[in-house]
Amino acid sequence: MIKSMTAFANGEVEIDNLMVNCEFRSVNHRYCDISLKIPERFRFAEVDIRSLITTSVKRGKVECVLSYKKSVKQNQTIAVNEDTVKALLQATSKIEDLMHNGRPFTAFDVLNYPGVQQEPESNKDMLLKGINTLVAQTLEKLLIAREREGAQLVIHVEQRCAKVKTLIEAANKKMPAVLDGIRTKIKQQIAELVENPDFDRLEQEMVFLAQKLDVAEELDRLDIHVNEVINVLTKQEPIGRRLDFLMQEMNREANTLGSKSADIEMTQISIDLKVLIEQMREQIQNIE
Repeated sequence: MIKSMTAFANGEVEIDNLMVNCEFRSVNHRYCDISLKIPERFRFAEVDIRSLITTSVKRGKVECVLSYKKSVKQNQTIAVNEDTVKALLQATSKIEDLMHNGRPFTAFDVLNYPGVQQEPESNKDMLLKGINTLVAQTLEKLLIAREREGAQLVIHVEQRCAKVKTLIEAANKKMPAVLDGIRTKIKQQIAELVENPDFDRLEQEMVFLAQKLDVAEELDRLDIHVNEVINVLTKQEPIGRRLDFLMQEMNREANTLGSKSADIEMTQISIDLKVLIEQMREQIQNIE
């Protein structure tokens, strides 16, 4: 399944009296770039989290954010580190003696001071298992979202490919008339300038000019590239870089077609081709 690199997913679960939240954000990137933002309390799970992500994501900038808050339960008590409180009060008392207008503080201020509240010891095995499960479930949501958007990108690219093939067909039908028109126009110009022109030499020049202006090779290569794009879209693997390369090649052929063009309609076909290729390229930037 083709995946987009742009998606968002979140999940939440209660683990050992903690309400843990996980968020994934994914955007396009040339390589696989993983960014983890996790509390120090969960730092021991970093290796497992990174491993889970790299197993499933091959390309894109992925940000994983873990946060938590304590679950509020009935009859819940708060453990206080009395030694820390005593040390804090002694220190503030000395500071107040040095101050002329010391500001009073409340018990709530003391309670919020780092280290005053004693955090209950968490069961690390239970916490690790719960975090891994949460991350895996949220990651699965992210992958589903990437696949859903990827399916829309495929439709968009396929529609543009169909239009490109229509333009190639139109250019192929138009080209013989363009070359005949060039021959006729130049013969008329020469006939007006030369009373007895050398038509054998003139024909040789016409052949050379026709070869120079012939875009059959460019149109053939464009058609081959479009067919390859359609084929690549059916593959069950990361294809973004391959598609990006094909867009570069198609754009090169479209530019050559435009530079060789000696007809208004062919010039317009070249412009339309470049517009379609650029539209596909913009969408392909988001494909994994």
